[in-house]
Amino acid sequence: MPLNRRLMKTKAVLFLLLMAGMLVSPTSSAQGRSAASPDSDFESFLLPEIRADHPAIANVDVLLDVGHGGIDSGTVYGDVLEKDINLAIAQKTYETLRKRGYCVLLNRSGDYALSSENLWLRSRSRHVKDLAQRSHLANEVKPKMLLSLHINSARRSGKRGPLIIHQKNEQSKQLAIALQTALNPLYGTTEEPVMMGKKYYILRHTKVPAVIVEMGFLTNAQDRAMLQKQDMQWSIAAKIADGVKQYMSQQQQQQ
Repeated sequence: MPLNRRLMKTKAVLFLLLMAGMLVSPTSSAQGRSAASPDSDFESFLLPEIRADHPAIANVDVLLDVGHGGIDSGTVYGDVLEKDINLAIAQKTYETLRKRGYCVLLNRSGDYALSSENLWLRSRSRHVKDLAQRSHLANEVKPKMLLSLHINSARRSGKRGPLIIHQKNEQSKQLAIALQTALNPLYGTTEEPVMMGKKYYILRHTKVPAVIVEMGFLTNAQDRAMLQKQDMQWSIAAKIADGVKQYMSQQQQQQ
């Protein structure tokens, strides 16, 4: 890849992180945000050897991919929008994981699409540019895992519960099992994780262990009520954190 194009891609990723204040380590300020660096410091991040020494870039445990945003509402049920619930639970998961000592990044902190940050992909499709930016961010930062948070929908209103979708590799499968096992009791379900199909762009193009966490069905009345309650959102966040802990423990034992 030409150097100029690679620098543009890297700059776009770091601009997204810095402007959103998401370069966070477990020892960050109480607000969980680091101030944007001066221009000289920002340019220094473009050097791989310097960027790799930055603790918030080199030692990321979890990258939370907040599904949809901006013009893309995701699943909609009446005036309930998936993108809003994804963000609410992602923020709670972010806080829960940080309190447990993990270094966490959140790739969307408000109601916007990531496609506008993609300055490097030549595509007319806003959707493809959005997904490409998400996977590119993961590939640049290289976290130990990527969790893509979403909410499901189905033609049958009776279908409910969490569903974890994983890549075609053992690490992703182990991560999916850990998360599914942690979440099932909260919903009273016995679902098993499933392997991705061709349509899951972010799983196909992300090089680190990644899963899609479908946190319930917006088309199911029970799940819908659960997903909108603050206390249940915190419970979901806690169960996701439990799954992360279980996966990290398994990986350490296997080393």
